[in-house]
Amino acid sequence: MGVIPARFHATRFPGKPLAPIAGVPMIRRVWEGAHAAKRLHRVIVATDDARIAEACAGFGAETILTSSAHATGTDRIAEVAASLCDPVIVNVQGDEPLIEGFVIDAAVDALAADAEAPMATVVHTADPDALTDPNRVKVVLDRRGRALYFSRSTIPFQRDAAPAAPVWQHVGLYAYRREFLLRFVGLAPTPAECAESLEQLRALEHGFPIQVAVIEGWRSAAVDVPADVPRVEERLRALGRR
Repeated sequence: MGVIPARFHATRFPGKPLAPIAGVPMIRRVWEGAHAAKRLHRVIVATDDARIAEACAGFGAETILTSSAHATGTDRIAEVAASLCDPVIVNVQGDEPLIEGFVIDAAVDALAADAEAPMATVVHTADPDALTDPNRVKVVLDRRGRALYFSRSTIPFQRDAAPAAPVWQHVGLYAYRREFLLRFVGLAPTPAECAESLEQLRALEHGFPIQVAVIEGWRSAAVDVPADVPRVEERLRALGRR
């Protein structure tokens, strides 16, 4: 099951899900990308706003109205997951308008391949301009392909002229085992999570592994603030997409 959390009152970009990306609402672009995933049998938009629900109805997306009290998108999808019986719930972030189905499939496959991991996510090699951008999160992986740490800073630090370690850029997409998702939202926030403002660190700090799929042939183009929209539209033009 794929769930796209969509909140209208985003602090840095109010109305972001409905922001036009080359004339198409961002939420529609995300929904269409999720529908291309072979591993998802159903995609739901979870929102607390009638304007988003109405827009989604206009292009045929299924929506569920959720509480307006949720602090995070994870809390929002957990509300939806509580009423479902699907064993795996995928959080498809509503601010990735260029998401493609095979990226979502990779996260689900990574989770399926690691029976001990309760959740999985995806990364790709970091874009050069992402290294100093705190909005684009970096990750260090262990030899099993699991996440060691996520940071808004560039990690690992390159101390000398030794062969450079790869810098992985995180994509905010998560596949959860349903039982863990419902447990996760009840876990206490943790120090690194609060310091970095990165919710996934809560899982690591509580001792839960996160399996990671490395993606090739696709780059994240998340929209965090209004200034990101022209960058995404330029990527669309470069890809020959409309």
